[in-house]
Amino acid sequence: MSRSINLSLTDELREFVDRNTGEGSLYATPSEFLRSLIRQKKEKLEAAELRQSIISGYRDALSDNVHEFSGDLRKDMKAFQKNQL
Repeated sequence: MSRSINLSLTDELREFVDRNTGEGSLYATPSEFLRSLIRQKKEKLEAAELRQSIISGYRDALSDNVHEFSGDLRKDMKAFQKNQL
């Protein structure tokens, strides 16, 4: 189910949206353009979170804070959580 949102824009922002929508552009409507921008922002934030997790894992590996993988992720996660308590 899609829901609508009303958005007030300054003249400058509205002109920017208008220049990037319609005939001769990638987006047929302002809605398509704005949805794309929101998706890009969401992907950027998710990538930043993933990057931070990778860095955290790398730091754990450097400090020898690692656990050998047994081949059963569920079992390993339960053991890890049990050890954290």
